[in-house]
Amino acid sequence: MARRKTANPARPWYVRVLRYTLFAGLAGLVALAIAVGVAWSTLPSYEELKQSPNGQMIRVHAADGTVIISLGPSFGAWLPYSAIPKVMTDAMVSVEDRRYRWHPGVDPLGIARSMIVRVEKGHFTQGGSTITQQLARNVFLTNDKTWTRKIREIILALALERKFSKDQVLELYLNRVYFGGGAYGIDAASRKFFGHPANQLSLAEAAIIAGLVKAPSNYSPTADAKAAIGRAGVVLAAMQSAGVVTAAQVQAADPANVKLAPEQNSTSVRYFTDWALPQLETLIDESEAPIDVWTTIDINMQRAADAAIRANAPPGTQGALVAIDRDGAVRAMVGGTDYVTSIYNRATQAVRQPGSAFKLFVYLAALEAGFNAESPVVDEPVDINGWRPRNSNGRFAGDMNLRTAFAYSVNTIAAKIGAEVGTSAIAGMAQRLGITTPINTLPSMVLGTSDVRLIDMTRAYASVASKGVAIVPYGIVKVTTDKGEVLYEHEPDLSRVLIPPQVAAGMTDLLQTAVSVGTGKAAQIGRPVAGKTGTTSSNKDGWFMGFSSGLTTGVWMGRDDAHAVRGLQGGTAPARAFSAFMRVAVANRKVEPFDTQVTLPEWQLEPDEETYFGGPDNGVFVDADGNPVGSPEATPEGVVANPGSPDDSGNPPSELLPQGDRPNQ
Repeated sequence: MARRKTANPARPWYVRVLRYTLFAGLAGLVALAIAVGVAWSTLPSYEELKQSPNGQMIRVHAADGTVIISLGPSFGAWLPYSAIPKVMTDAMVSVEDRRYRWHPGVDPLGIARSMIVRVEKGHFTQGGSTITQQLARNVFLTNDKTWTRKIREIILALALERKFSKDQVLELYLNRVYFGGGAYGIDAASRKFFGHPANQLSLAEAAIIAGLVKAPSNYSPTADAKAAIGRAGVVLAAMQSAGVVTAAQVQAADPANVKLAPEQNSTSVRYFTDWALPQLETLIDESEAPIDVWTTIDINMQRAADAAIRANAPPGTQGALVAIDRDGAVRAMVGGTDYVTSIYNRATQAVRQPGSAFKLFVYLAALEAGFNAESPVVDEPVDINGWRPRNSNGRFAGDMNLRTAFAYSVNTIAAKIGAEVGTSAIAGMAQRLGITTPINTLPSMVLGTSDVRLIDMTRAYASVASKGVAIVPYGIVKVTTDKGEVLYEHEPDLSRVLIPPQVAAGMTDLLQTAVSVGTGKAAQIGRPVAGKTGTTSSNKDGWFMGFSSGLTTGVWMGRDDAHAVRGLQGGTAPARAFSAFMRVAVANRKVEPFDTQVTLPEWQLEPDEETYFGGPDNGVFVDADGNPVGSPEATPEGVVANPGSPDDSGNPPSELLPQGDRPNQ
């Protein structure tokens, strides 16, 4: 019997591989289609995608309306596709995705190129991503360079192009992509870099913006203009290669001639915005939609304040300045010599001893109690329950009037006033005028031993300048939505009178004398000025507080660690900084004489002498805890005896100095 032949001999291996590959490919396509369908069904609507992402954008305006700083993401105006300049769409498509109009959301050639690079370099690059893929990543995903994220990106890109037209996808992309500097979308980028809306973009400007997508931080025109111009040249070459511009147009564009918008000064002004913006929580309820905050800050004054502090602060010291207008508007605020290295705001946060600048409250209490500028007083040794204040050289001048005592910051007279009117009355006066820190009522408090804040002291002097009317510092004028709806508007209250007008006038008279012939001569600016110096023991703090032409300015200088600063007195560097700032700040204001006439004291010191006895205007001694102990020779009851002796200059030993404020930096 014949043997039957075996049927179905084994097929070649490559046939099986091909069959399995086709099966796997078909299964993959089915799975991809299902994944795209699911993604398509879950995509937000077009209107929802047009909404700004999470994170409130806050634009802060100066008093003249210019934007001084933008915080949070900035999205500009949404431009519909019809309003986007053709040079912008052509530039973006040419450099980022030349086959954009033909692929279904992903570019097989781009993906293949990306895979090859992945194998060669061991990591993904973004070169293979289409515009649609970039949109999917920016809106829905992160920038993690993993296979999983890449697959999800492809699925979302395919779904986006199934749901929206090419023009819609490009509109979304150009209004949502990040261009650096906090700017999202071409309108925000155009306003930031060129100072005008995106519908006015030129060819060269469009090329610069299109070039930013690859690496916003590297090609930012404000960070590296040369790199931005070079990258824009690459974009223009790509546009010419794609046939959307001619060689003549490329040559005429010349990105090097593009005028950039001036960079905002966001250094020293940040002290002001750090103080003002937290107040928004109590002023408005809006916390998501973009808002514009219109502030009181004067750009020219702020620039002058920063320059005055930097130029006059002694080496190794810090400085702070606050300028308050007649209605309480803060026109300038400097919290330190360099915001970049220290954001600690010494104008609003630091508490330091004011020295004789505190005598404002002593003499206000005296004037309110019936004293006047001509009241006779005697500079002589004083002993108040064991506290014996001294003048730096140990001498006493004898008979004088109150005006002279204030002009030359005589300590013994301040001590006598404190004993007569009561330290509780003086503390109450300080609190009445806006001092918010605790004030001790020991006899030595008249020499400024209680810690205060610069902004509070400036506020108090401003209330005297306003003839006794309460002045409350404010920095926010109004808050609006990006569409102009007013959410908040400040209404100054000038109805509260803190001290009688005649008392304020008498105090202004004394303050004017202190600048004309007393310790504050360095603060003169060529027009009427009223003010007072302050210097603490061992020259650890220097203050000058004063006002002119409706503007009140306070200056503090010292070290953060409260160590002594050689030569620092209120009438030196702080007074000079005050003068440098005020000459600029009030230059365009009308000269305003005070209501009182200056009467010179019955005697004057040599013109080159700084203070009454040529030394600090606060001779009080304090222990390591800041408690006053009088002179080293006399220790009040309840205070540990003097552990050391003064140095050769008459300053107390270091163990008797207050520790001061030590901020974290």
